[in-house]
Amino acid sequence: MKGIITVIGKDSVGIIAKICTYLAEKNMNILDISQTIISGYFNMMMIVDASENLNKFENTVEELKKLGKEIGVDIRLQSEEIFNSMHRI
Repeated sequence: MKGIITVIGKDSVGIIAKICTYLAEKNMNILDISQTIISGYFNMMMIVDASENLNKFENTVEELKKLGKEIGVDIRLQSEEIFNSMHRI
């Protein structure tokens, strides 16, 4: 299963490192990543392979939200199927 992670917030040191560390601990592989910083605001989108996730998907969603609050950004995880369905015209 693939997941889409989005991260938005004020830029600060260590955002990518903390998220990547979390993903590695849960055995989730980053397949693609894009990030930009515009006027001090951080924006990142990742596609991850969650097929070997050591957590239930729902638990990962909640843990990433919590991690986001701890580091001052909004982190959202959606399954690729739901993300694609939401963005179909």
